[in-house]
Amino acid sequence: MPESTSYNSANGAQPPIEPAREPRVAPPPDAAAGIGAAYHTARHAIGKMGTSRALRTLLKVNQTDGFDCPSCAWPDPDRDRSITEFCENGAKAVASEATAARVTPDFFARHSITELQQQSDAWLDKQGRLTQPMLLKRGATHYEPITWDDAFAMIARELNALAGPDEAAFYTSGRTSNEAAFLYQLFVRQFGTNNLPDCSNMCHESSSFGLPQSIGIGKATVTLDDFAQADCIFLIGQNPGTCHPRMLIHLERAARRGCAIVSVNPLPELGTVRFRNPQDVHHLFDEGTPIASLFLPVRINGDVALLKGVMKAMLEAGAVDRAFVDAHTEGFDALARDLEIETWEAIVENGGVSQELIREAAQVAARSKRMIVCWAMGITQHANGVANVQTIANFALLNGHVGRPGAGLCPVRGHSNVQGDRTVGITSRPTDAFLDALGREFGFDPPREHGLDTVAAIRAMQEGQVKVFVGLGGNFLSAAPDTEFTAAAIRKCRLTVQISTKLNRGHLVTGEQALILPCLGRTERDVQKSGEQFVTVEDTVGKIHASRGVLPPASDHLLSEPTIVARMACAVLGSRARIDWQSLVENYDRIRDHVERVVPGFDDYNRRVREPGGFYLPNAPREGRFPTPSGRARFIVHPIPRHELRDDQLMLMTVRSHDQFNTTVYGEDDRYRGITGGRRVVFMNAHDVRRLGLSEGQWVDLVSHSESGTRRASHFKVVTYTIPPRCAAAYFPETNVLVPVNSVAVGSNQPASKSIVIAVEPERNGVT
Repeated sequence: MPESTSYNSANGAQPPIEPAREPRVAPPPDAAAGIGAAYHTARHAIGKMGTSRALRTLLKVNQTDGFDCPSCAWPDPDRDRSITEFCENGAKAVASEATAARVTPDFFARHSITELQQQSDAWLDKQGRLTQPMLLKRGATHYEPITWDDAFAMIARELNALAGPDEAAFYTSGRTSNEAAFLYQLFVRQFGTNNLPDCSNMCHESSSFGLPQSIGIGKATVTLDDFAQADCIFLIGQNPGTCHPRMLIHLERAARRGCAIVSVNPLPELGTVRFRNPQDVHHLFDEGTPIASLFLPVRINGDVALLKGVMKAMLEAGAVDRAFVDAHTEGFDALARDLEIETWEAIVENGGVSQELIREAAQVAARSKRMIVCWAMGITQHANGVANVQTIANFALLNGHVGRPGAGLCPVRGHSNVQGDRTVGITSRPTDAFLDALGREFGFDPPREHGLDTVAAIRAMQEGQVKVFVGLGGNFLSAAPDTEFTAAAIRKCRLTVQISTKLNRGHLVTGEQALILPCLGRTERDVQKSGEQFVTVEDTVGKIHASRGVLPPASDHLLSEPTIVARMACAVLGSRARIDWQSLVENYDRIRDHVERVVPGFDDYNRRVREPGGFYLPNAPREGRFPTPSGRARFIVHPIPRHELRDDQLMLMTVRSHDQFNTTVYGEDDRYRGITGGRRVVFMNAHDVRRLGLSEGQWVDLVSHSESGTRRASHFKVVTYTIPPRCAAAYFPETNVLVPVNSVAVGSNQPASKSIVIAVEPERNGVT
């Protein structure tokens, strides 16, 4: 692959560099949230929605008679919900969707694709809601309006002209409801392929792949009530203050009642340091609540080494629940032998944490009777991401912290309903049991060969094997690794289709022809032939609940996601369709009736989901049973990953700024890290800055090397920060260009966006 730069006006695949915009660095706040969160919530909500609309909308967020926040997947309380059951970042996500701004056909007539490519991602998002279907013709410079009928006819022509169904890929974002996702996978499998890449492939695929081998299920084994009973919570590779802010309320309650909270992370994230609850008027102006009682500044991807050290110290102290281990697990003897021969020198060197701190963490875990272990993408996005997840499982199983109240494993999902989409069939690797049930229910023989996940789909597009790409939500281009490679792959498609609510960079890097199909958002009322509808979602602890929009649609031309999928299926399948697709979307209860008969755990779906708060799906490990082949949980041993860096190299991880939601950028600030006015910064250890001959505030390029070539991200400002030596951090999607498409986790094939070996070079001249 040829070297690529982060500013390329010819293709627009990456956010443009604005040399005049210089990020400012200041000390961060002393606590997360507080009056600052309240102020920024009000500013964003009122600024985008107006006062009356903002109040009416926000008071329905995460309420039993309202809509599920389109931001993170943190669970709602089963009882006693606050009237303001949302956080600052959730309010920003709602305000972005419910904005009064509109992107009309006139907007596209005024702005060419080339002009739009030169705008920042924040600017694109601020233009507002898409209002009508739009078509970019082959060779055209501007999008133009197209009718819904003509759009579906065009999709049908292109898909049916393929040499085979595997020449198409159908992506799904976590925003998609259970109902839309179930219809989507049904349509795709009736079309004849399992090419169903999804956003899970890029976030928690290592959890979904690794956990079933350890405990028999790929989901959390806890509920929200368990956090109220835990006496110890480990937060590993997770930044709840930015990515799951409502979690801080439960961590605050835990800390106040004496629960020991241990944060394991390369950066001391503000949300795990101190929290000032903006909903607690009695403490809003005090110093706030300390959250983590112990912080372990692990080296990037040093988690296996660190956790091995904790378990080694526990074994040395005899702190093992042998009754649980003997009755419910297998593989313990192999783990014990491995820990015995592992040296403290290797543990400390590769984990980056002193033996003293590791032993202190071991003492905390050894004393615990009810321990929860949480993690996020700081664990999964590595070449050894599956090993990281399974080592966490080993740690929890050592003292029987799975299957008891107040204890368990909790992979914290990052996007609302990313878990539900997988549950109802969005996967490129379906089980035979699921396909058997789907085939029986709808009278067809689903394809059995596993399809393409996200990385495989990118490679297949680049190789000309996938010619049509359909995206149900999301911003595939900016979320994917290896930005320039991905953009080049997308451009080889004959047709790209994006089902979206807002404008993003993925609409500007397209196949030969492109369609934008605008859909209803979570906040909006969905009225079908039988009346007003609701959809359902699954949160991070496996609870299914209803979501009902409250606002009028942003445009009379919008269709719901289920309707778009159904009409696409009718157009494409024609006489091959054995389903009355139109009937299904006239009343979403009919979709849920089918889900009930296909997916285990959805018994009496329509009745139970109408109960306030919904219902929990079955979870055997939560009840102390392990649906593995042996019926026992498994200790799975992994070696400590070794990272050999040259003297001029650092290990870079991509991170999210506080003023950002996934690949949709709402602002240019990261208040929790003291950054304002720009995003092109690289956080480095002060010793590394001096060692490499750099200086605070210097502009540099970040360069990664791999077998497939050199990748360069240009124009980043050096910011010294509390981060372990030989480590660095920078924001995505700006640094996704540095992640080689072939740098993936073993087993899960998830992009290794948290383990990028880079060199930091003085900025090249000539950036304009």
